[in-house]
Amino acid sequence: MKDSAPQTVPLRPPGEVMRLARMGVMMPTRLSFLRVLVARLCAEQAVIKRTHWGMSPDGHGRAVYAVDVGGHTYSLVAIANDLPADQRSDRVIATAWDAAFVLYDGTPDTAEIDRIATNAPLQEAGRFGPRDLVLSRANKSVRMWDATVAALQNRDQPDRAMIRGIGYLMRTTAVYGNGKFGIADRHLIADRLGLGGPFAVEMLAVYMIRHFTLDLVQHVGGAKLDPQLARHFGVGNATGLGMAPFLVTHPVLLNNWMLARETALARVRARTQLSEAERTRIAELAQRAGQHLAQWHVPAPDHDAALRQLEQDWARFAQTLTALDGAQPMEALWLAARDESAALQELLVALLLEVFPDDVDGLAECMGDPFGALTAPFSGTDTLRAAIDADWDWALAQNYTAPECCRRFWYVSEAKLEPRLGDRFAEPGAELETPLDIARRVAALHADLPAQDQSVSTFLADHPQHAHACARVATLTRYPYAEIRDNLIAATCRPIDMLRCKLSFFGATKFDPKSDLWTRITLAQGAPLGHELSPDADDWWLPVLE
Repeated sequence: MKDSAPQTVPLRPPGEVMRLARMGVMMPTRLSFLRVLVARLCAEQAVIKRTHWGMSPDGHGRAVYAVDVGGHTYSLVAIANDLPADQRSDRVIATAWDAAFVLYDGTPDTAEIDRIATNAPLQEAGRFGPRDLVLSRANKSVRMWDATVAALQNRDQPDRAMIRGIGYLMRTTAVYGNGKFGIADRHLIADRLGLGGPFAVEMLAVYMIRHFTLDLVQHVGGAKLDPQLARHFGVGNATGLGMAPFLVTHPVLLNNWMLARETALARVRARTQLSEAERTRIAELAQRAGQHLAQWHVPAPDHDAALRQLEQDWARFAQTLTALDGAQPMEALWLAARDESAALQELLVALLLEVFPDDVDGLAECMGDPFGALTAPFSGTDTLRAAIDADWDWALAQNYTAPECCRRFWYVSEAKLEPRLGDRFAEPGAELETPLDIARRVAALHADLPAQDQSVSTFLADHPQHAHACARVATLTRYPYAEIRDNLIAATCRPIDMLRCKLSFFGATKFDPKSDLWTRITLAQGAPLGHELSPDADDWWLPVLE
């Protein structure tokens, strides 16, 4: 519908949005990368075809699936192994898994399938080439898998409560793309329709892996799953510290993700009228969100208590969604939410974006970073100082000599080749610190700026240690959502908040934190099945299993 409202209201300021406490409660939206990918599959009415099936009765062997996206064919080669129980581990340093996968560019012939079958189970130790787009591996959720197989073999269906509680048959322990371990570099496919957005090819692999796991469990069980139950099986994932630094090391991408999301919210808030269908849609989604929260339980007492509080708060707040009147009903609704918790506000953001696809969906095309940081040089150190004073007050307010303000240090583990956090005052290795202490570096830069204006190049020639901080200040000047506005080496820093933010952009649901350092999630839960892809099927935000 058309309305006469301005296209946007002012965006929420970065100082409000880019705080860990808020980033750590963000929810998936229709701009999330998996959702965008599935929406394209639905729009193209894509069909996943099984082109090869060489599985034993107990589910070991190889399979190949193909799907056409944007005029290109992509194939998932899946290798399922007989994994002894004592070798099953979700650790990144594991060397054996229940299944291994390669997403292949095109249709592999027998020789290529043989090559992948030899190398995919080796993962990082294998040999891969430029037609291998994604490398992944997964382990079974043994309880869910065995219960589902047993039910199907008895011509029954798995327990709904168990499906709600677990939500997946397999969980990935890595989904590698972008040229890692010899697979294709991103630039080879970045211009293809459907794969231009961030992590699109990885999300395609995840969606096809989900299709394979459903086929495999029905093959072993010898019977079909009820489609409603099958839809509620997603793909699990165990994600730890290895993912957290990405948001710091890719500031322009982070800005573009957040800017698209905030622009979408501003467009929705600016609407001056609602149709009856939109009012009904808001009420339906509010009810669905409440049911989703009621079905979302986690073992960690503190995290579950937060969910139960959000469930209670949402039940109360949702009553206001039935009376959306006045000249600017969306803005009035948003203002009513300003006194609520950050968790409730972010749930409301996700709901509002779901209702108005015409205002939102096109912004997905703006979430990539094809050019890198395009920044202008500072005319002198006075201009540099003014930029820090304007945008970095949160960094300057910290006392970095206090132990609790610099207790953490980020480093890359030599044994695990993954980012880790150390205690500066209790563990060795701080001299190997990776530069994620952006706030401290900018504060140190600010302290060393000369009283008299001089060229930045002259200053950096005398103080080369500040080059990185200077670049970050320049980046934030142009890209306002590029920085997490918290001290990432403080004792109070919770990496789980960084993980939650990034995973929400992937499209993850059912966050199940195991500590402040890692979490389990579910991807593609509720998504249409491989034979159901149509424009009408793209409605699976916050799925509920009745």
